[in-house]
Amino acid sequence: MSALIELKDIYKIYRMGDNEVRALDGISLSIDKGEFVAIIGKSGSGKSTCMNIIGCLDVATSGTYRLNGKNIGNYTDDELAEVRNKMLGFIFQQYNLLPKLNLLENVALPLVYAGASDAEQKERAIAALEKVGLKDKAKNYPSQLSGGQQQRASIARALAGNPSVILADEPTGALDSKTGRDVMMFLKQLHSEGNTIVLITHDNSIAAQAQRVVRITDGRIVYDGAASGDDVVSRQEKAGEY
Repeated sequence: MSALIELKDIYKIYRMGDNEVRALDGISLSIDKGEFVAIIGKSGSGKSTCMNIIGCLDVATSGTYRLNGKNIGNYTDDELAEVRNKMLGFIFQQYNLLPKLNLLENVALPLVYAGASDAEQKERAIAALEKVGLKDKAKNYPSQLSGGQQQRASIARALAGNPSVILADEPTGALDSKTGRDVMMFLKQLHSEGNTIVLITHDNSIAAQAQRVVRITDGRIVYDGAASGDDVVSRQEKAGEY
């Protein structure tokens, strides 16, 4: 049985004049269904580029990306958009909620693009809001909510489409420590319910709450293993051993 996410020899190369920048330098990574994986690295390490490729927001310069067994490397922009809409749920640091839509409408938006009926949109959006404890805020607008509530709404939006993978990009980055802990609690709960979660972070303490840690430095994977073992690698990285 193939992995849900499988990257093999992935390169992402940018050319700036005569210079070549390897944002990803031959990454191979497999993630199985139901895993909770944190991809960690400093700014400029390549972790966000990796997330963009996994999330079909960008394509690799070379290498193979299989999602649920399908090679999507040669998909058109429209085909990639369909994959994003049907298989992937996104949680962003800045929430990305539309200010002129209430929470119900924001959460239902991916379902609109998926062609769901009005009744199905409403039913699934309300169910997703209830899951994150915001059903009573369905008619509120983003500006009427705290940062933590807005992030929970973005989690509900990710859940509404019943995605195969939830991609969380620095989901606690704009939150205070207590609210950040609450958001991580939601993610861990979603994982316990069988969801596949890929978390992007620069924070060791956030990454340590995942099941597995993948550390990226200079576009290469320098550690891939249990979260409990990552502190050793972190110390080695700080000491300049990578």
